[in-house]
Amino acid sequence: MKVYRLSKEKYKLDLSGIGAEKLGGRWNSKGTRLVYTSDSRALAKLEVAVNMALNRLPKNYYLTILEIPDDFIIAYNIEQLDDKDWKNNPPIKFTQTQGDEFAKSKEALVLKVPSAVVDGDYNYLINPQHTDMSEIKILGSEAFRFDMRLFA
Repeated sequence: MKVYRLSKEKYKLDLSGIGAEKLGGRWNSKGTRLVYTSDSRALAKLEVAVNMALNRLPKNYYLTILEIPDDFIIAYNIEQLDDKDWKNNPPIKFTQTQGDEFAKSKEALVLKVPSAVVDGDYNYLINPQHTDMSEIKILGSEAFRFDMRLFA
């Protein structure tokens, strides 16, 4: 399956998860490495845009396309989120703990999780410390421009 990742140019080929480790995210606490990807270009764009100031157009971004073999992906049990306010911002500890446990267990290379931005779409969390990390292939990377109307 193809997944998409938007990042600044200097990180376009970086699949170390260090950025998520330093900052934390919806599905990981600070100190846990994960690489966030999305199931479409559009979702990858929105996932970045929701974290930007409205008056600041993101510049120097690249879209990297990755290939993940389907048999390396497990799906998150979404029912665990039913009684949680998991879409809150900042992220809740529950989802961060779930991602931390996924990364530490090394049960699978990739975890499919629901997007908090677009219902019905998914993000794919790659565990860069998994022994099968070499199965992830970078298919390409290209300069990406955001439509300024998103930030007006």
